[in-house]
This record gives sequence, structure tokens and C-alpha cells, in this order.
Amino acid sequence: MKKITMFVLILATVISKVSAQRAPVESGSHGIDPRVSAAVFQVLDEYMATFNAKDLKGWETTYQFPHYRLAGGKMSVLERAGLRDSVKVFGELQKAGWDHSQWDHRNIVQASADKVHVDTRFSRFRADGSLIGHYESLYILTKENGRWGVKFRSSYAE
Repeated sequence: MKKITMFVLILATVISKVSAQRAPVESGSHGIDPRVSAAVFQVLDEYMATFNAKDLKGWETTYQFPHYRLAGGKMSVLERAGLRDSVKVFGELQKAGWDHSQWDHRNIVQASADKVHVDTRFSRFRADGSLIGHYESLYILTKENGRWGVKFRSSYAE
């Protein structure tokens, strides 16, 4: 009986160790916690609303800092909020005829409890509703200090 008990204990230990080694890792999973996706979509909604309102201060509250943007083949880094001029940021877009933008799609492609990759496409429009263009992009949102925000944007927009 002692031999059988010892064998069962050894077998259970081996199975436990093998199972632990094969346990799936959920970091960067394609399975997304609904609470995470709701929080991320809320930030992206605020991001677009403040952008369309030309509210630079509010728009920057949807960022994490440092904030990174890769567009036009150039990487820009914004170390903290308040470093840009609202007239310059929105004025250039308005000179090109821009009035507002909207999300065409936002698909979370990978997620963990504190980082999410979002495949997006947005469109820019003139005041009369005519289309300026569609722009594919990848947004990475992170949860830092208990708050979700946009950490990195890679876009095909100018």
C-alpha cells in the first residue's frame, strides 16, 4: 500500500509540473476581457470626440506619456501634455479642408490586462460631409497608474 501511495504522489507531482509548463499564457491573448475592451473603446470615443472638438487639452488627456506617433515615415515623441499649440495642431488640418473625423472600424487584435493593440481605420471629412480620405492605423493603449490611454499610434495619415 505504501508503494502505491508513493507512486500516486510521484505521479501527481510529475503531472502537476508538466501541466504547469504547458499552461497557456494569456499575455497578448486574442481572448479579450470585456471590461478591458469597454475601457479601451471609451478612451477611443473620448479621443475622437475631443479631437473633433479641437480641444487639445482634452485630447491629450486620452494619451499616455511619453506618447509616440509614427506617421509619414517619422516618429514623433511627445514627452508630456501642454507642449503643442492648438492652432498649429488643428490649423494645418483645417487648411487642408478638414472639419471632423470618425472611426470606420476599431478591432482589438491582441490584449492583456494592461496593453491592447487596436487595428483602426478612420476617415476625415470636410464641413459639407465630403470625404477627404480613409486612414489605416494601429493604436496601442496601455493602462498606467490605473488609467487607460493611447500610448502609441502608427498611421498612414499625414
